[in-house]
Amino acid sequence: MDIRLEPLRCEDSELLYAFETENREFFEASVPGRGDDYFFYEVFLQRFGGLLEEQDAGGSRFFLIKDEANRILGRMNLTDIDAESGTGELGYRIAQAHGGKGVASRALADLLHFAVSVGVRKILAKTTTTNIASCRVLEKNGFLHTGTDEETFVMNNEVMKFTYYEWNHE
Repeated sequence: MDIRLEPLRCEDSELLYAFETENREFFEASVPGRGDDYFFYEVFLQRFGGLLEEQDAGGSRFFLIKDEANRILGRMNLTDIDAESGTGELGYRIAQAHGGKGVASRALADLLHFAVSVGVRKILAKTTTTNIASCRVLEKNGFLHTGTDEETFVMNNEVMKFTYYEWNHE
């Protein structure tokens, strides 16, 4: 399967809303939810517009991972970009139907090439200790584990901690 990263565009709102709605339960099993309001289409559109504004301002880059049929397989974000220090923060989510197929790893490799092209030399990432697949994706792409919170929290009746990663371009 061919995949590509595409910058978030206004025309993507309906497809992205469908992607988020279809995968809500799956995502909320491993990451904190976005809240019920997010899934009211009017609220979603407001937040979507905010992302486009943030992207236009240059502080963040939001991408959709798409296949050759233009289906959204996932999202990948580079946020809190600081041009002076060359840093940014990574976030991503892959649709349940496309997990375990290398989509996240390939998309992250593409994102890292993009990051270097815009002067980002250091990327921070955070996941949970129970999200082993995400840890593997990060490590496969050269992220180093930098620490784990001492505090635990419970999500979906499971005890977990946040764990942190860092990627540096030499």
